Amino acid sequence: MLNGCRVSVCLLAALLATLLCAPVQTAWAHDIPSDVTVQMFIKPSGHQLQVLVRVPLKAMRDFEFPERAQGYLDLDQADADLREAATRWLANDIQVYKDDKQLPPPEIAAERVSLESDRSFESYETAYAHVTGQKLDRDTNVYWDQTMLDVLFDYPILSEQMRSTQPRFSIHPQLERLGLRVLLVVRFLPEPGVVRAFEFPGDPGLVRLDPHWYQAALQFVELGFLHILTGTDHLLFLFCLVIPFRRFAALIPIVTAFTVAHSITLIASAYNVAPNALWFPPLIETLIATSIVYMALENIVGGASVQRRWMIAFGFGLVHGFGFSFALRQTLQFAGTHMLASLLSFNIGVELGQLLVLALMIPALELFFRYAVAERMGTIILSAIVAHTAWHWTLDRADVLRQYRFQWPAFTATFLASLADWLLLIVVLASGFWLTSLIPKYIARRRLPDEDNAFQP
Repeated sequence: MLNGCRVSVCLLAALLATLLCAPVQTAWAHDIPSDVTVQMFIKPSGHQLQVLVRVPLKAMRDFEFPERAQGYLDLDQADADLREAATRWLANDIQVYKDDKQLPPPEIAAERVSLESDRSFESYETAYAHVTGQKLDRDTNVYWDQTMLDVLFDYPILSEQMRSTQPRFSIHPQLERLGLRVLLVVRFLPEPGVVRAFEFPGDPGLVRLDPHWYQAALQFVELGFLHILTGTDHLLFLFCLVIPFRRFAALIPIVTAFTVAHSITLIASAYNVAPNALWFPPLIETLIATSIVYMALENIVGGASVQRRWMIAFGFGLVHGFGFSFALRQTLQFAGTHMLASLLSFNIGVELGQLLVLALMIPALELFFRYAVAERMGTIILSAIVAHTAWHWTLDRADVLRQYRFQWPAFTATFLASLADWLLLIVVLASGFWLTSLIPKYIARRRLPDEDNAFQP
């Protein structure tokens, strides 16, 4: 029994000694980097698709890269490990598609180690020359976790004979395991002189580098539909519109005015007509919250009418359109060359989402006012709750807005050109407002013959 205890104690002591004497490098070599930026160039070249990738070497975990004296990376012995790391951490996780068909695994045409200070990946030409050029001097003293791994992958894309259309490429980079936060910067060069830039965090899913118009349209319809369903402030604004008018016929001119207005400012903002100052987004967010407060207070006072409400909806729709544009800033990169179609599709998605919300809100309010509380009292209670919530939003967003300093722009040629764009936008807004004002009159004229026939003996 005593001998057994001694053996256990000896084994435990040996285990502790092993853990304490283990190299420090083994412990931190497996740590996951907190922030990793991956740069990528994608360029069709003849029968191959060239993909240039730069990634920090410290993101290649589970590798013991050869070292020489004082822990410096042994560049003479590292080539095989670099190729293995590039295959395991990059090639296996980058799926490339041509016309929706996945390409076979790539060949590693070139790989090399670069210093963190190297700036060759600022353009495709300099990056290609750097990766395929002379490698880092073998006597360079550098630690492995302070270097970058540059790789050139070649994907075979043998095209069919007599092909009349240019192939379209997609990519699904599953590189999120490289770090806790991974930012992927992709530049696609479909033809000489054309560069399309993408930037997304983590795993973006399938990214169509050159989508068809219908592919972009379907994607943005989905984005618009989901945006209106997840946008709390827009839902509350729509809720305030519905409370006094719970009939689709009465809501048609109101919702149409809101739709026309936010479509105008959304498109204008996407084409850089809107101000690009830092104070503009927090100003719009504050105005959106204020619009909800106003609509709720108007419901409480009880002065809402169809004629008045659609005009207010048009005015506030202009503000909400800028809010929609902020949500699209990161996603417009997926529109390819179909920006206008994507914007219109996004609006269609928003309207589909609004119709779904109306279809759910109107019956719910009818049941609430019929069985729970009287209509007038229920309108006051619901609107008060919305006003209370939106008022706190207004105060919080106004505090953020105060942190920015407004400066009058300098009267330069750029400012005058922007001013001309704004004047054009005002003309478009006035035209849209006028066209929207014809809707109630048209509806009223349609009702007049029916009303006259109703009084005839």
